[in-house]
Amino acid sequence: MSDPRADRGSPRYRRALIALFCAGLATMAQMYSPQGLLPQIGREFAIDPGSSSWVIGATTIGVALGTLPWARVSDRLGRVATMRWAAAAAMVLGLTVPFAPTFETMIALRAIEGLALGGLPAIAVTALAETVHPRTLGAAVGSYVAGTTLGGLTGRLVAGAVADHFGWRLGLAAVAVLAALAAVAFLILIPRTAVPQPPGARILGALLANLRNPGVLVLVLQAFLLMGGFVAVYNTLAFRLEQPPYDLSLMQVSWLFLAYLAGAVSSNWVWRIARRQPPTGVLLVCLAIMLGGVGLTMSSALWAIIVGLVLFTAGFFGAHSIASGLIGRRAAGRPGASQAPPLYNLGYYGGSSLLGWAGGTAFAAAGWNGTVALIVGVTVVAAALAWGYARSHGGIAGVDRATP
Repeated sequence: MSDPRADRGSPRYRRALIALFCAGLATMAQMYSPQGLLPQIGREFAIDPGSSSWVIGATTIGVALGTLPWARVSDRLGRVATMRWAAAAAMVLGLTVPFAPTFETMIALRAIEGLALGGLPAIAVTALAETVHPRTLGAAVGSYVAGTTLGGLTGRLVAGAVADHFGWRLGLAAVAVLAALAAVAFLILIPRTAVPQPPGARILGALLANLRNPGVLVLVLQAFLLMGGFVAVYNTLAFRLEQPPYDLSLMQVSWLFLAYLAGAVSSNWVWRIARRQPPTGVLLVCLAIMLGGVGLTMSSALWAIIVGLVLFTAGFFGAHSIASGLIGRRAAGRPGASQAPPLYNLGYYGGSSLLGWAGGTAFAAAGWNGTVALIVGVTVVAAALAWGYARSHGGIAGVDRATP
């Protein structure tokens, strides 16, 4: 019997790719669009950088908390039906956030929006695997990841451009409309999955099994630490660069998010190297690039800050690409393997929330040097975890061959 899933070039395959691209764009555009607007939001509500970072943190906590429950719901209702409910709810909530009358109301709405958004990354790759043929799955997932990258970048640029002239509320509203259009396209285009869903695993047992696997646990902790440090940089950079001697406008700060393009390149590039070199070794090199990049941002020269930001971003996305690629390999053949990627996402968004807030608090207490100290600390801990696990499991050259 032939595989019923869509092959490359078929209309069903193209619909699936376009739909998931739109889902990724809508998710990340809504999630991170306030990042460059935090100084304006902080001034309106008379709050410090640490407190304003919860505009991002509340949403990422919602995504983290929603990831596993949404995956479980999709086992019962179906992948596509669940993603449609999640996308529709996120679209409605996103359109209400810009008009929140108080900071507390805004945080509550952003948290609920995050819970809704969590249904998209929780199910997207699984839905693709049940829709497109296995030999084309890599390219299909790449399309989804491209949508998330472009969505994160577009959300920040559009929000900054509009807010520079009309204020942060209209900046967020413009992104919400853009995300809503992308969500509508997703709702219309997404095809039904083509193969029966496997029975759902018991989530608690699967999570405990993965947490008892040192290889998986190390990667989840790295997701928490590295994503937290990454978000801390981008949450606080706008506060630094709007002050003397830079005095950059919101639009000018938003252009710095183009550094994300370096991440889009490095996330693919590292796996070309990892085909010839040990992946854990490549990951450690990426962490060294992160440290060098964040060190450069301590310079007072704007060009050095920009170069440092590009290096830091490229290093982060390279490390994240390796870690997220290894999570399935290290969980393979063990109980609860299917829940290892959602657990990685839980660490990823949990770090974004908590360490993103800590980065803003460090900036309020000690300026940019305080934020850099935090980022250096978490990056060094992540490197120590990777090196320590490799050392006790066959060394850097053998650790990934030794995993099941």
